[in-house]
Amino acid sequence: LEEEQLLDRRYRLQEVPGGRVALPVLEEKLSRLRLPQEMPCGLVQIQDPVPSRAARRQTPAQKLRDELQQLLGESWSEELERDVPRAWQRHGDLVLLSEDSFRAPPWEKLGSVLWETVASALGARRLARRGRVLPDGMRSPSVTLLLGQDGWVEHVDNGIRYTFDVTKCMFSPGNITEKLRVASLPCSGEVLVDLYAGIGYFTLPYLVHAAAAFVHACEWNSHAVEALRRNLVLNGVQDRCRVHHGDSRQVSSADRLRPPRPHAAAPSPPLSFQLELRDVADRVNLGLIPSSEEGWPAACRVLKKSTGGVLHIHHNVETPPTPTPPQTLVERVSPEGAGSGGEVQHPMEDGGKETQGARIRPEWQRWAEATAARIMGLLAELHGQPWRASVLHLEAVKSYAPHVHHLVLDLECRPVLP
Repeated sequence: LEEEQLLDRRYRLQEVPGGRVALPVLEEKLSRLRLPQEMPCGLVQIQDPVPSRAARRQTPAQKLRDELQQLLGESWSEELERDVPRAWQRHGDLVLLSEDSFRAPPWEKLGSVLWETVASALGARRLARRGRVLPDGMRSPSVTLLLGQDGWVEHVDNGIRYTFDVTKCMFSPGNITEKLRVASLPCSGEVLVDLYAGIGYFTLPYLVHAAAAFVHACEWNSHAVEALRRNLVLNGVQDRCRVHHGDSRQVSSADRLRPPRPHAAAPSPPLSFQLELRDVADRVNLGLIPSSEEGWPAACRVLKKSTGGVLHIHHNVETPPTPTPPQTLVERVSPEGAGSGGEVQHPMEDGGKETQGARIRPEWQRWAEATAARIMGLLAELHGQPWRASVLHLEAVKSYAPHVHHLVLDLECRPVLP
């Protein structure tokens, strides 16, 4: 049993010239190897050892753990093993580790050797470690680059190319279901205002797949703006988008700005600005969590005064754990909120696996109804005439935390004609 613990399980027994057999032994355990004296043996270094069947079946997490265990030798402990990540994000040749990875003091002594070993085991050239999101109002990441010269990466979702600096910009793979959904909306000929554009999470699906005629993309984080401009060019849609750099909550009373003509160069607004957009949008995206409520007045102002349009309102809604009978959200359904049979497509429970047939929770319904009433009030106050707001669809994107769900409300807003 002791001899078996000395073997390197990554490799198999291997024949070498002279009719001999090479036994794979862990280098740090050689001093403990005890063989019968009548058995002649010598130390042989093999350049390309044959991997064992177990090694060929190893997951990346197992390979990482084994290589770190070999690196540390006798210093390996259960405490250190708990620090080894079992999951990570991969962006091209860069791997982004979780914030609780390699925090125990012994890891720090290894320095660059640790990061080179981790990168090699995971098949990466660059490494970064995620920290807590900074409380700066822009959800800026706290990411440390551990190996490599820069944090710029490229990610592909649904045929759309996103490039961004992981040390300066957030990227949420958990929103892929919502990005796929908006990509399928009928937006041909429409003007969209994206009040929280980021690096283009939703701006790009609207332009590339949903065929929006033009998008006004508003963003106040300068790092995200840089990535957004690059992404528009990467996907060949820069002529159908104008980037407004600043706080979209500050809406000017200036006259309406029409979209610039195709190929016209739109000037870059200064960092401190008031959004000079009014009466321009057929559709407004408010993709900010935990709440986009501060942007609701701006959304109402940019919506077309004569015809109205659709608001896509993101919000985190808390659902108490007490069991209550599910209810169905009863509202008029437009074609874009209907399935092939004209039925409401209800959101999924717990950000889970099924969308069809899932039921609306009472807390979600109450939030949707309260939001519709608030928006109607804002529109009536703004335009001096009554408006109606109808729930087209309520989508559960994911569970953001225990009993907290990231929801998107599709709200159709139309002026009431005299």
